[in-house]
Amino acid sequence: MYDLGNIVVMGSGSWATAIAKMLLEGVDHIWWYMRRADTIEDFRRLEHNPSYLTSVHFDTSRITFTTDINEAARQCRTMVFVTPSPYLKNHLKKLKVKLHQNFIVTAIKGIVPDENLVCSEFFRQVYNVPDENLAVLGGPSHAEEVALSRLTYLTVGCTDNEKATAFAETLASGYVKTKTSSDVIGIEYASVLKNVYAIAAGICNGLKYGDNFQSVLMSNAVLEMNRFLRAVYPIDRVIHDSVYLGDLLVTGYSNFSRNRVFGTMIGKGYSVKSAQIEMEMIAEGYYGTKCMKDINRHYHVNMPILDAVYNILYERISPNIEIKLLTDSFR
Repeated sequence: MYDLGNIVVMGSGSWATAIAKMLLEGVDHIWWYMRRADTIEDFRRLEHNPSYLTSVHFDTSRITFTTDINEAARQCRTMVFVTPSPYLKNHLKKLKVKLHQNFIVTAIKGIVPDENLVCSEFFRQVYNVPDENLAVLGGPSHAEEVALSRLTYLTVGCTDNEKATAFAETLASGYVKTKTSSDVIGIEYASVLKNVYAIAAGICNGLKYGDNFQSVLMSNAVLEMNRFLRAVYPIDRVIHDSVYLGDLLVTGYSNFSRNRVFGTMIGKGYSVKSAQIEMEMIAEGYYGTKCMKDINRHYHVNMPILDAVYNILYERISPNIEIKLLTDSFR
């Protein structure tokens, strides 16, 4: 079995907190990188994350906190990145330690803006991390349900099955079931697209479309996702597997989904800026929509749902008009 060594969680949000909770079910000790020292101070004092999933109690004696990204990279063989994709480059600016020998797990469900790269490709191209040292963590999962220890299924994607298995077994517990996959790129793009489709589902919810249409929207979304994945990385995958269809459904239907909530606000008439301010949380799908639109200019895949969400968010076309056009295209 591959030795994961010290494991560090890179990020302080809700999903980072949920991952830390799962890891501490399987290992005695973890490291935890947070950008702000005052967040760490509050965490130690309260024994829970001061801002996210505050109901989850931690034994802080089992956690080494650090604000030094280079110390985290030196001391920890396995680095689990859980920062929002728009902020990843900024977090890594202070990094001086080479990462090519670290095992990098990205639990970021987004694309690095400006680069238009999924995170594994970003680490490969910019930080020279080899394929066998890159892994992704896929759902379906909501941090809020992990906090409640509700049954959760996760997929670890890596071309090195021994490493994927080691990390998957570390996450597994009585309420977390895990499996492995070699489809790193497919899992990452699916996790980006499901956020876009969840925004679409939210917009339709805000416009008072009912469950009948939502089911048609999700049916068309999984077909659209499959068309894109086959164009980008044509392998023999089963699109109705939980890491693809399951993650799409939970993100599109759940009230825990911040992308669905964001879309609902847009459908109700909020501007993008006002919706973002009121949410006080990152809706990855907003950034993912633009990145995927740019990426698809190279592949020319027929993606009417992506196009509709892009037109609403970035071209400021009326949601009523754009969704009506979309409904007319479905059968």
